Amino acid sequence: MKIRRVVPSDFPEWLRMRDLLWPGAPEDHEREIIEFFEKPNPDLATFVIDCGGNRLGGFVETNIRDYAEGCSSGRIGYIEGWYVDDPLRRQGWGGRLLQAAEDWARELGLSEMASDCDIANEVSLLAHTALGYEEVERVICFRKSLDGTP
Repeated sequence: MKIRRVVPSDFPEWLRMRDLLWPGAPEDHEREIIEFFEKPNPDLATFVIDCGGNRLGGFVETNIRDYAEGCSSGRIGYIEGWYVDDPLRRQGWGGRLLQAAEDWARELGLSEMASDCDIANEVSLLAHTALGYEEVERVICFRKSLDGTP
């Protein structure tokens, strides 16, 4: 197994894993993956765990943002999505994915990398901190319907 950049033939596996990480929006995932390959953007990169035989075991999607909480530079590498299949978890593969993303950001001259996770996602919190990321802020968002709809 190895870490490498995503390629078009990874489409079905990348879509499968995106649907597991962010359920409920398969049409959006499909459209976004197509756009990723049809309209390359140097500020986006995706790295995958190649398990051989057209199988992937995880991915990290990265972006460059102008702002991220707790960061001081003007361009920040940002982890937009990070997923590892259950059988590969707790074996260092998630860390290898983040290392690829961090190396990519360094190659672009960036000095900071940032990420986020849901406030209740203890697994993600522990994984981030184990890999050297420090918590900088917690947010709880609220909503109220003004027209009576849920």
